Amino acid sequence: MIDVAGAVAVEAIDDEARDRPAPEHAAAGVRSVAAHYGDPMREQRLLATDVGLVDRSHRGVVAVPGAERAGWLHTLTSQHLADLRAGQGSELLVLSPHGHVEQHAMVAEDGETTWLDTEPGDTAGLLDYLTKMRFFTRVDPRDATADWALLSLVGPRATEVVAVLGVAGLAAPDVLGVPGPKFAAGTLPARPTVLYDVRPLPAGGWVRRVPLGVDLLVPRGAIAEVAGELAAAGAPVAGLWAYEAVRVAARLPRAGFETDHRTIPAEVGLVAPAVHLDKGCYRGQETVARVHNLGRPPRRLALLHLDGVTTDQLPAVGTPVTAGGRAVGFVGTAVRHYELGPVTLAVLKRSVPDDAALLVDGTAAAIDPES
Repeated sequence: MIDVAGAVAVEAIDDEARDRPAPEHAAAGVRSVAAHYGDPMREQRLLATDVGLVDRSHRGVVAVPGAERAGWLHTLTSQHLADLRAGQGSELLVLSPHGHVEQHAMVAEDGETTWLDTEPGDTAGLLDYLTKMRFFTRVDPRDATADWALLSLVGPRATEVVAVLGVAGLAAPDVLGVPGPKFAAGTLPARPTVLYDVRPLPAGGWVRRVPLGVDLLVPRGAIAEVAGELAAAGAPVAGLWAYEAVRVAARLPRAGFETDHRTIPAEVGLVAPAVHLDKGCYRGQETVARVHNLGRPPRRLALLHLDGVTTDQLPAVGTPVTAGGRAVGFVGTAVRHYELGPVTLAVLKRSVPDDAALLVDGTAAAIDPES
């Protein structure tokens, strides 16, 4: 956690919070992150309208060096990574044989190592899968979380402020369109469906341009120094609560929050950034192709507005969403947004109409018209 006056750790509010460091990382000295620094709503406004630095160093970091890493990751995951080059980033999924989301990782390639950062509790599972699939391939995946930390500059001025670290001119994310059902082979170019600009940091690590701003991978021992430089350049710290509120408003799903054991990528908007629909065989591909070609996945991701009058308690992840007394979905991340009020991302049955009268733990909920 970045030591700034007013910092309140996630565990201080909820000792069962999902955003704790994984036990194996906590044992290795990875510290908690801050939920907020005394004023969550001000911190949200900062991220939405200007820029702030969020400590996300609880996320897991898997390093994959080795001469054959790109082609190897290409065969194991949903993304087209065969020709991944230095300076490129993307996203990938590891799917079950039935096409359900098991892992979601952000990617950065520096020319020597492919870096994968993932949810704090998912690192061991991802590393275990990669290790089992090595066979005789020249790769050496390892857990690098104890040595490297992820920070995020969030807000419209993120690319401007990161220049203080010696990185300028980051390109915006380059996203391919999702083709229609039964598209002709060759419609999608042989490249990742989303490309993020990745640049090296002079003192080690890298920066990666992403939809909400700029991610930074820095040596864990340099967190305080980097935070100080960015604060001096006009990017004060903001807590994880503020980051999550901005993410929810942007309708960006998070594995383990907006996914369950049977989630398929098309249900939660993970096809465009993380699935290449015209690449070779990988685990779960048949389900992905079938759902895309038939259309209308069984569920969808929606933003729900919650009636903030009836309860002061935000619903927990997994709380059922009901209509007419029947469960029609579940709640993902619920937040108090500085403009939208109490809102949550939810996964709902496709058949639920946009004007349905919904309940979440006794609280009235309505689907946002833009969902």
